[in-house]
Amino acid sequence: MNAPVMHRVSTLDLAVEPWAWPFADTRRDEIAAYFAGQQREKPALWNGRVLIGRNPLFSDDRFSASYFETDFASFLAWRDWGFPDVPVFNGFGMGALRCADGAFVLGEMGQHTANPGRIYFPSGTPDLSDVRDGMLDIPGSVVRELEEETGLTPGEYESDPDWHCISTGPAVAMIRILRVDMPGEALRARIVANLASQREPELSAIHIVRGRGDLTAAMPRFVTAFLERQFS
Repeated sequence: MNAPVMHRVSTLDLAVEPWAWPFADTRRDEIAAYFAGQQREKPALWNGRVLIGRNPLFSDDRFSASYFETDFASFLAWRDWGFPDVPVFNGFGMGALRCADGAFVLGEMGQHTANPGRIYFPSGTPDLSDVRDGMLDIPGSVVRELEEETGLTPGEYESDPDWHCISTGPAVAMIRILRVDMPGEALRARIVANLASQREPELSAIHIVRGRGDLTAAMPRFVTAFLERQFS
C-alpha cells in the first residue's frame, strides 16, 4: 500500500454505474476455487453483491468516483491477491465514535469474518442496499453498519459535517466523526452488552483509544493515520 494521503471533504459524489470488471471476468475460475477454499475455513462467508470504486478524484472539498457492482468472491480475491487491478479501489465509510472524554471506541473483528483480528471503526463494504437514486449513500451505509455492529442508532450520536478521506491507493476510507455524549468506558460497556445479545456478532472485542500509545499493528494504516492526526 502507498503512504496514506489525507483529504478533508464536505461532499461525496459517488455514482453507481454498470461496468464489466476485467479482473473478475478473466479470472472467474480461479476466483471461484479460491472462494470455495475460504468458505471451507469460514462457512459464514457469503458471496453477496458488493460495490467497489474506480476513477477516484479529489477536487476542492469534493470526493468523486464511479462505483460498480461485483460479487464478494471477486472482491476478496482481488484484496487477498495484492490488488492486481490498479484502477480499482475499495472505498467505504467508517463511523469514528468519539466519546465525551475524548476517547475513540473501535471494534475487533471476529474470527469467523473476512478480517479476523483487525481493529477499526464500524464499517463495511458497500452493497446494493446503500444505493439511492443511482448514487452510493455512504452516510447511510455508516448508519447501517454502526447499528448492526454496535446497536447505536442516529439519535444517540451527533455526526460531524465533514469526511476525513484516507487514501492508501487500493483503499479509500471515508471517515466521519460521530460524537457520543458518554465516557469511553460507558460506551464500551454499552456495546459489549449489545454484542452479548447477538447470536453471531461481527465484533469479538471493543477497544478504547485515548492516544497514540493505544495504537496497535492490528489497526489498518488508514485507521492509525486518522487517529495520529486526531491526537497530534
